[in-house]
Amino acid sequence: MGSAIIHSTLLWSAQTNNAPYPNRPIRLVIAQAPGGNADIIARYLAEGLAERLGQTVVSDNRAGASGMIATEIVVRAPADGYTLLLVPSSFGVNPAVYPKMPYDQMRDLAPITLVASAPNVLVVGPALSIRNVAELVKTAKARPGQLTFSSSGNLGSPHLAGELLKLMSGVDMVHVPYKGAAAALIDLVAGRISFSFASLPSALGHIRSNRLKALAVTSERRFPLTPELPTVAESGYPGFETSAWQGLLAPANTNKLAITRIHTESVVVLNQAGVKERLAQNGAVPVANTPEEFRTFVKNQISKWGKVIAAAGITIN
Repeated sequence: MGSAIIHSTLLWSAQTNNAPYPNRPIRLVIAQAPGGNADIIARYLAEGLAERLGQTVVSDNRAGASGMIATEIVVRAPADGYTLLLVPSSFGVNPAVYPKMPYDQMRDLAPITLVASAPNVLVVGPALSIRNVAELVKTAKARPGQLTFSSSGNLGSPHLAGELLKLMSGVDMVHVPYKGAAAALIDLVAGRISFSFASLPSALGHIRSNRLKALAVTSERRFPLTPELPTVAESGYPGFETSAWQGLLAPANTNKLAITRIHTESVVVLNQAGVKERLAQNGAVPVANTPEEFRTFVKNQISKWGKVIAAAGITIN
């Protein structure tokens, strides 16, 4: 009888292993804390994938160390398609500030798709009577080192947007980091800060109530929620682009059939009208590019921000 049980167990195991992918729950490791915009976007994706794949997709938030805790978990996970990673835009910044990471981002992970992108909006407070980006730069050049810009924290997309503007315009402005977007905007509204690159959801209420003046968005193209706002690129700085983005990856050497299936279903989910609407409400647009395009995007991000961070002399203590 014992041999029959062993035979049945082995047969069940073989059938399970040979069953079409996926045949058990998938773990989505999210490199950010619960509750933020990135986490909300991750859960939209997880819900959609679960419905499309017919398997539970378990969200597992592992915040900390600029996303490196979550990334290391996935790098060390089995490459079987049942552990996925959702990373924020710090993924493209980390190599410039953490030269001794415990993994190689380009070697140890397989890209699946760039999920979504959320631009920042350049806003000025009551301390400045400025109507556009050109006037902001002109004022900054006339008052070197006197204009300040706030951000939600060091090396986030609002901070890097300010550093990119400094580099491209050649002006001297002072970065003032805060612990979160709300605090950064409070001092801007109060007139204690000159301007900020803020997330659209956090700034939109202030813009609509005329407490802040929006000058431009940081995306390549105008954003659907604010079509009247020009981009920084079309305001005199071609090539200017920053965003907070989320990307989906798997451990390196994950079966290509699994990568293809996850990619295909992610594209379907992200192009659903309801998901697009919910993303827009959170200041984001779906991207859903190919694994090859996402790999190129990450390489370009690492190169771009490495140059900006080196030019700005930013270091992590």
